[in-house]
Amino acid sequence: METLFKKTSLLTDTVLHYCPGCGHGIVHRLVAEVLEELGVGDRTVAVVPVGCAVFGYKYFNIDTQEAAHGRAPAVATGIKRVHPNNVVFTYQGDGDLASIGAGEIVHAAHRGEKITTIFINNAIYGMTGGQMAPTTLVGQKTTTSPYGRDKDHCGSPIRIAEMLATIEGAAYVERVAVNSTANIIKAKKAIRKAFECQLAGKGFSMVEVLSNCPTNWGMSATESMKWLEENMIPYYPLGVKKEV
Repeated sequence: METLFKKTSLLTDTVLHYCPGCGHGIVHRLVAEVLEELGVGDRTVAVVPVGCAVFGYKYFNIDTQEAAHGRAPAVATGIKRVHPNNVVFTYQGDGDLASIGAGEIVHAAHRGEKITTIFINNAIYGMTGGQMAPTTLVGQKTTTSPYGRDKDHCGSPIRIAEMLATIEGAAYVERVAVNSTANIIKAKKAIRKAFECQLAGKGFSMVEVLSNCPTNWGMSATESMKWLEENMIPYYPLGVKKEV
């Protein structure tokens, strides 16, 4: 019998530890599928820092390096400069990239490092207990903002894609979402373009992925997907922010 659909060989058979309904598993598959289709799995290195994706080395069937919290872009920079023919990417959450790692990602983009970043924005610290992140929406309740994020006290949520798009060294920046089949298809195309940008040696590339966090949002998976569509996408508009 002809096989019409199968799991990508660049994901292991390890059972994912993510909460039911979490979008990380979707993004893992998209990244792995793209790398397999591009035929670069044997020379790809992933860098995963502290966060929900901390066990990425168990899931991606490629070389993977662990990094300290927020430092994935610096580690990826070192790997890419020593092994320029390798495909190098970081896989980071919003607490990691937009908070403790904000300086790292800004300067990696500023230097035009030829790496790719997959940035998961679920508007909250997922792994450490649901604290407010730099991307938490105004009014959104978390364990450290039980009355909702106060703009006057905490400022507005950071739009990372728009910020990095202003940097000269950034060659490709796009924001996508994984809340629907149509958006998942678009997300895969964006991830492919980001890696193709690296393969062409154009400079830094990043795909920001709006995802859900049912557990820390206190919702069912279905409710969280609807909340993402109705609340996150209006504040974080989807689409290409920069392409050279």
